Amino acid sequence: MNNSTAEAVYSGHVSPSNTTDLRDLKISVFFSIVFMTVGITSNSLAIVILLKAYQRFRKKSKASFLLFASGLVFTDLFGHLIAGAIAVFIYASNRDWSTFNHANILCSIFGMCMVFFGLCPLLLGSVMAVERCIGVTKPIFHSTKMTSRHAKMILAFVWLFAILVALLPIATLKSYHIQATRTWCFLKTEEIEDWMDQFHLLLFSSLGLLSLAISLLCNAMTGITLLRSKFKSQQHRQGRSHHLEMIIQLLAIMCVSCICWTPFLVTMANIGLNQYGSQDPHDMILFSLRMATWNQILDPWVYILLRKTVLRKLYRIARRCCGIEIIGLHAWEFSSIKNSLKVATVSESPTGSRTNTFSISKKTDTEQKCDLIEKK
Repeated sequence: MNNSTAEAVYSGHVSPSNTTDLRDLKISVFFSIVFMTVGITSNSLAIVILLKAYQRFRKKSKASFLLFASGLVFTDLFGHLIAGAIAVFIYASNRDWSTFNHANILCSIFGMCMVFFGLCPLLLGSVMAVERCIGVTKPIFHSTKMTSRHAKMILAFVWLFAILVALLPIATLKSYHIQATRTWCFLKTEEIEDWMDQFHLLLFSSLGLLSLAISLLCNAMTGITLLRSKFKSQQHRQGRSHHLEMIIQLLAIMCVSCICWTPFLVTMANIGLNQYGSQDPHDMILFSLRMATWNQILDPWVYILLRKTVLRKLYRIARRCCGIEIIGLHAWEFSSIKNSLKVATVSESPTGSRTNTFSISKKTDTEQKCDLIEKK
């Protein structure tokens, strides 16, 4: 789903019978194209950032996380390209489905795109949360088992699973349906009488809600583990900073997904359970769809804005605004250098006596500078 689809849905029925309606149609198509362009641009920028980071950390524990994140942004990009282009075409054609939807082919393709590009971000978000939870709580297991090859296999499995879910209505001879606004296709949401139609709606909504629940649980476990390690030990600060950056990005992705997708998933679940009865859920579907379509345009900005360099600059600006000197970051870096120098000095010593000589000898200039910074 994307904002091109949303723009088509927002305006409802359009019949260009006069100049005013024709002008409104052109404006709506224009904004649909603008939203699609913004989505494609932001996702492309996020892909460049993630690929550069992946090249830097290809052989480190962060590589699998970056691979999953790249897969998520690639999925969002193709969602804008494919589903967005179909939505703009339908809207520009005045939603006259009889002229281009022969044998319900275009509607089926559009519906499968809505299901696939809707489920994939949620599933990949939960996979990323599980991967970080294992990386923080079981680092040895993660470093030995979670290789780039395994990460690529998991990514391919998620895509394949989402494709199978999207193909399931067609495989069970239950086609996708044109929705009330005649601007998009999805699972049947009106006059549901067959249990199979209910099953498809409940499957889609339950998979999405389960993904959000897994993300919430794993991120909570990861955050608690990091807080405990911070209070217990002050070593390996650089490693924890990488973890912190990824956790901040994961929390942002989870918040965006929860806010954008929960209304739509709950609405589909209620329709599947026939909770609305004789009431028309048309307005609720439109509102929840508008929320869901913002997910793909907000996801890439998480990786664009919440990077370590950007977070460090925001941290410095915040400290300056509060009138406090910025010492912590520099002291952190010099302290890490100091610890590395000590470890290197000890490891280079051939005997224990030489180690003692180094510990008794005078401090080097670099160590003295580090001590001065830490005392400030």
